[in-house]
Amino acid sequence: MASEFTFIVNKTCPICKNSTRVVKLKAKLPVVSVDEDFCSHYKKGFNPYYYHIWVCEHCGFAGDEKNFLAVMPKKHQDKIRKVLEEKKVKFVFMEERQMPDAVASYRLARLFAELRDMSLYQQAGIYLRIAWLYRFSEEKDMEMEYMGKAVDMYERSRLSELYPQGNMTEYDLLYLIAAIHYRMNHFEESKKYISKLMAYTELRRLAPKAYDSTKKLLESIREQEKEKEKNNKTAGRNVYKRR
Repeated sequence: MASEFTFIVNKTCPICKNSTRVVKLKAKLPVVSVDEDFCSHYKKGFNPYYYHIWVCEHCGFAGDEKNFLAVMPKKHQDKIRKVLEEKKVKFVFMEERQMPDAVASYRLARLFAELRDMSLYQQAGIYLRIAWLYRFSEEKDMEMEYMGKAVDMYERSRLSELYPQGNMTEYDLLYLIAAIHYRMNHFEESKKYISKLMAYTELRRLAPKAYDSTKKLLESIREQEKEKEKNNKTAGRNVYKRR
């Protein structure tokens, strides 16, 4: 059944080799706003992030479109088949996914990303998108948990992997780590990565967007810190009055 935003196609699962239904987006939706950590918000109450991960309705293998269709080494196929036989994943195909379906699809994708020896950068991205899903549903504790997983993995990636990774440059990565820490109210950690980024003298020339975003992020941190200091002073005066 077609919808205003999606359509269904059949693709061959790289693991079980069966034809499976997957949902694709018709076109890019207008973006209303973008958070500091690149999470986009869309119009009309439709969330394209729900459909980013394809899941085989037969065996349960999951990945985004690029990784679902990519040629996979036999050793990875065998490893995944073994895990699927043990876990017996059951994922019911849904033309319209709800929040639990979306989260389950990303968790499966993260599992298979690790089994396929995908980069820490790619695995961190999956964790970050799960955090975004919880942001949309306003489940703050779960959002923070997965942002923590994401930033930890991005930091490990920075120390052990070469950049660029896809479209992500080292400048972008440093900014993203700083932005995630900011969203978690880890202002000192955020400023640490901002300092690392601003230490690149060529940043403004080579990556003007990253430069502007970093300046804006630092301004936001300073505003938050001023507000916190103001609130602390007010609280202190109130305590003194009660005495």
